[in-house]
Amino acid sequence: MKINFLITALAALIPMLLGFIWYHPKVMGTAWQKAAGLSDDQIKNANMPLIFGLSLLFAFMLSLGLNPMVIHQFHLGSLLMNEPGFADKSGEAWTAYQRLLSSYGNNFRSFGHGAMHGTIGGLFVVVPALMTNALFERKGLKYGLINSGYWILCLALMGGVICAFS
Repeated sequence: MKINFLITALAALIPMLLGFIWYHPKVMGTAWQKAAGLSDDQIKNANMPLIFGLSLLFAFMLSLGLNPMVIHQFHLGSLLMNEPGFADKSGEAWTAYQRLLSSYGNNFRSFGHGAMHGTIGGLFVVVPALMTNALFERKGLKYGLINSGYWILCLALMGGVICAFS
């Protein structure tokens, strides 16, 4: 299996697009700003090119990491990579790998399946990390829930796109 970098890059745009909606003042933006304790001046005086540039880089990194999480077929290669002849595509392990991919290479390759894995990643990786940060930053539950909800939805959509179209 190889990573489809075009789909990975397109999936990395999802947090940006969803963020424009989620954090819009008429959706969650006003509640988030209040929960974060940020003034209008702090929001306006931020270095937005730096924030958006780094956010896009981090979204691409997240998108790369989602590939093996939402596409089961990646695990086949990791199981066999140290077997004799696998690296040079000549051994029994390589032949078995090709046979498995030809028979089962499209199993569980749907938007819904990827979205499910993205949601699980959001719930069991991102939420605990964000909520722990919120506790130590002395932010309220609302702050943690707004950000967690955003990332669960992002990972669900990103996982769905990656799984269905890579």
